[in-house]
Amino acid sequence: MSVNWKRFVDQISHYQSFVLVSHVRPDCDALGSELGMAHVLRQIGKDVRIINAHRVPPSLQFLDPAGNIEILGDDVEPEDISADCILILDTSAWVQLGDMADVVRAASCDKMVLDHHVGEDDMGATMYKDYQAEACGTLVVQAADALGVPITRQMAQPLFAAIATDTGWFRFGSVTAETYRVIARLVDAGVVPAEVYSDLYERDTLARLKLRGLILSRTQSELDGALMHTYVETRDFEAVGALPSDTEDSINLTLAVANTKAAVIFVGQRLGGFKISFRSRCDLAVNEIAQQFGGGGHKAAAGAFQEGTLSDVQTRVLPVMIEALKKVLSP
Repeated sequence: MSVNWKRFVDQISHYQSFVLVSHVRPDCDALGSELGMAHVLRQIGKDVRIINAHRVPPSLQFLDPAGNIEILGDDVEPEDISADCILILDTSAWVQLGDMADVVRAASCDKMVLDHHVGEDDMGATMYKDYQAEACGTLVVQAADALGVPITRQMAQPLFAAIATDTGWFRFGSVTAETYRVIARLVDAGVVPAEVYSDLYERDTLARLKLRGLILSRTQSELDGALMHTYVETRDFEAVGALPSDTEDSINLTLAVANTKAAVIFVGQRLGGFKISFRSRCDLAVNEIAQQFGGGGHKAAAGAFQEGTLSDVQTRVLPVMIEALKKVLSP
């Protein structure tokens, strides 16, 4: 499925003001896509606000140094939000919008979705989706091209971060020759990859480092090392002084073990239950597993949420993951 860019451009032309929204616990692709799209729309004279349910993680604040992203309940109240169109980026699921879901549902304006995830809810929006796109940031670059907007350094940096992180810094199977052509354009626009990498991975706090150590120390293996799984509970954040966002990318570290094909991490949530992140480095489609638990994502990276204690959730999820991986590994 590819995006009908002519239809996208025609629809954009009908509106003057936009509110851009993305998913809770925003990552680089969510934030980079919002910031990149905001620059694109402003280049063609549109009025744009970015409003999210969750604050930008401290580790990603370098993407928005001017503080352009507003937070629902802190910077703006629902009754103060109005626009000709709400554009949802990097998700097609109500649950992923958090408290912004109620705002979007109640809004009488038109809605659009620009996304690369498989599966979708009925959001009463016009869907523009490409399941083959490696990142939503890639779709924003294509949107800029369709709208005739040149890529500037200001929009290139967040879009580079979006694509780089959603491809595991160009390690995942979603990367194609076209990925590098897009990245080359962003570098030509002024992005310095070494600076983005440093901002992303060489600005850790001591608390984040300690949390990663704790997560890695709890890693266990199944199926002779083909599956790795670990966990972090809410009390652990306070114990080391870390934030929930400090778990970002920890699961990928477990995949460094030789012969590991898949990994799972269970992350305790402040209001109860566990966020589950799945990763695959083989033919196992973890988005199909995530869907069994009310989640979704990509073949190689997906997520879900489950209520219950750590033991309850692990008992529910791990056997499904193990059986699915067994089938893939069987000759």
